[in-house]
Amino acid sequence: MTYPSLLKVTANKTNILAENQAIPRFDELEVQSRWFSGNFSRDHLSNHGQKISIISPGEWNHGAGPDFINATIEVDGERHHGPIELDLDSRNWERHGHNRSTTFDDIILHIVINDSSPSFFTRTSNHRDIPRITLSPAEVSTALSRPRLTQVLARPGHCLRPLAHMALPDITSLLRESAKYRAQLKARRFKGTVELHGFSQALWEALADALGFSANQYPMRLLAQRLPIKKLLKHTPEDFGAIIFGTAGFLSPNLHKTAPDDSREWLEGLWTRWWKHRPNYEFSIARTPAWSTQAIRPGNHPQRRLAALAAAARQWPWLSKSARQTPPFKNFSKSLSALSEPFWDHHHTLLSVRTKKPIKLIGKSRLEEFLINTLYPLHPENWAEFQKIPASAPNQKVKRCCERLFGSLANAKPYLKFAWQQQALLQVYQDFCLEDLSDCIECSFPEQLAQWKSTDD
Repeated sequence: MTYPSLLKVTANKTNILAENQAIPRFDELEVQSRWFSGNFSRDHLSNHGQKISIISPGEWNHGAGPDFINATIEVDGERHHGPIELDLDSRNWERHGHNRSTTFDDIILHIVINDSSPSFFTRTSNHRDIPRITLSPAEVSTALSRPRLTQVLARPGHCLRPLAHMALPDITSLLRESAKYRAQLKARRFKGTVELHGFSQALWEALADALGFSANQYPMRLLAQRLPIKKLLKHTPEDFGAIIFGTAGFLSPNLHKTAPDDSREWLEGLWTRWWKHRPNYEFSIARTPAWSTQAIRPGNHPQRRLAALAAAARQWPWLSKSARQTPPFKNFSKSLSALSEPFWDHHHTLLSVRTKKPIKLIGKSRLEEFLINTLYPLHPENWAEFQKIPASAPNQKVKRCCERLFGSLANAKPYLKFAWQQQALLQVYQDFCLEDLSDCIECSFPEQLAQWKSTDD
């Protein structure tokens, strides 16, 4: 049995819509972000049966009007170039007045999740009918990596007993296949972005996502999409930081007046550099994601993560080239861990006081997480090298997973030594525990464990 076949055998047959009787709630900006990254199919059928192919999702629109501009699609083989609008509900086209606004007259495609009625049409102010495609809630949930549950009860599950009776080689085999499957999913998603935007941009988004460190992954990914690395590199390196912080919404004309004395001149210069780029990069408030700054350690503050991204941009051609080299990515890791910037070597935020000791922009744990989640999955031929990476301290997700599968963190200790093992446990937890609404009663994973045998010689 392989891990994909295990998933197929144990697949939950219950339709999520029939069960919940309601469409799951999605954040529109996040769905748009996943659309831009290429996490959805590129081939669709419109509401009129036309074959729609996505050639390019376009660019984020930073002002009023459609969500994306300069997109390219094919409608029954005929190429069209123009803006795209993505709404959660097809009725929002009229609710938001797009049908009366000339700003939306050039729209070439309307994307929705809930198509309220087959008799509803997307029309412009001059009564032109626009092709509409529908992304199913199940497809959106998959693209957002959103399981049916956010977590399960922190108590041992029904798989505890069969796992306790499985031979160590069989458990190791199961986890190894689970880890490889997880890596394949990550690689597939990364390659989807590469197909639309190229390797350099996919790497740029992945790095921003990794630097977001959970609470700010989504805003960091949005920033990297709205500020493509190819566009940023057209400016002088001295302006990278100003453009990044300005686009993120962290700069204001009077910011330097509230800063410590030794930071005021530097901050004033940052605003001056941002001012000349502001018309081309500043997003409207309605399009700005909320940054999380509450209960975050100083080293994980989003401003510090943005500083690391700006420092990486200054070395991007080399970083992008070294990331393509085969593992263990020594040149890439060395360059990323050595990133430095005079102000940020001694400040946690734009307004923080200067620290006596220098602070690394990217620590060892962030770098390892990036390698584990992005670069190693792209090179399955280097599995042996990946297996050697030691695991970090288990986070709350891993601890909950251990409680569910093995009864306690102590019982799971033999399977927490390496990073690939933690990745495997998280995938099992996501595929089975978070997809089971019956609290183990209807889950067929435990009985299938008896069928699993190691394929090792």
